Amino acid sequence: MNKLWAPWRIKYITQPQEKGCLFCRVIKETNDKNNLIVTRSQHCFAMLNAFPYNNGHIMIIPDRHVADLGDLSDREMLDIHHTLIKVKTLLTKNLAPQGFNVGINLGKTAGAGIDKHIHVHIVPRWDGDTNFMPVTANVKIISQSLGELYKKLTVKEKTRKNEPFNTPRLKNRGVR
Repeated sequence: MNKLWAPWRIKYITQPQEKGCLFCRVIKETNDKNNLIVTRSQHCFAMLNAFPYNNGHIMIIPDRHVADLGDLSDREMLDIHHTLIKVKTLLTKNLAPQGFNVGINLGKTAGAGIDKHIHVHIVPRWDGDTNFMPVTANVKIISQSLGELYKKLTVKEKTRKNEPFNTPRLKNRGVR
């Protein structure tokens, strides 16, 4: 039998479950590299998924602990949407995917791993990235380390960190 070694996954299996919301804890911390946060905006932040479905899997998370879309303010929704566009652009420039999956799992039954703090997933996709491995062996191969990917995605982000979105589209609508 062939074996595919993925020793970094053991942390997911064996780590003790911390109390409280992971996202609320991460937003208060200042070590973005350790927390895999690639960008922050006025009302949300984007972080690499530590246990990704595919290389470049990022989550956009509101700063405020909110469980449902209807509980987000208009400003939060707009900021999340613009952060999604920013992250998509960042992934396109650095990884050149041929497509994306974007989604929100609402509730534990829908697949939300953290079901009390809403978050948006953006997953880069390439032709052929679903091959025989997931189908026949129930194994997904991620071809790049999180550290390497984080470094690649954040090089240009350092100077713009914590700035609100002031794109022409937002200015024209009177939103900051």
